[in-house]
Amino acid sequence: MTAVVGAALFTGAFTWTLLEYLIHRFAGHDRRLRGNPFGVEHVRHHIEGDYFAPSYKKAIVALVAIAALSAPLMLALGGPTGAAFIVGLVGCYGVYEVIHRRLHVSAGFGAYGRWARRHHFTHHFASARVNHGVTTPLWDFVFGTYQAPAHITVPGRLCMAWLKDPATGQVRAEWADAFSIY
Repeated sequence: MTAVVGAALFTGAFTWTLLEYLIHRFAGHDRRLRGNPFGVEHVRHHIEGDYFAPSYKKAIVALVAIAALSAPLMLALGGPTGAAFIVGLVGCYGVYEVIHRRLHVSAGFGAYGRWARRHHFTHHFASARVNHGVTTPLWDFVFGTYQAPAHITVPGRLCMAWLKDPATGQVRAEWADAFSIY
């Protein structure tokens, strides 16, 4: 792989992190824009904590993006470089989807997962005006929407299965320092 193709791959992935922030913040949370299909699905995700838009809808969006971007980027950047950018962009989108779902439905996956879960659930349960980046806080820092996670109180009706001890109905011991249920 040439350095230019590698740089295009990285740039595509990096571009996704900005799009992730912008789409989430504006298409998902700006009242003026929330009537869009993403906004409708996203509001439902906030109301029903375990709801995710169906995977087929996400695949359609990815395919439309690939179709719309392929020719212009390959013409502008050259075939391999344009393709690398698209692979980086769509690949990072796929990684984001996996991470986001795992934050909501799985008990965890290491230090990054623990950090990402607290960062993201600050957005869900403390203030939807902060922490719009799910995979990285970079753009929250850049645009002034970062809030350091503190103790997070989760409404009982939105409590994720991995957080609640089924024997006690309370927060599992390993999460008690960061979460509580009301």
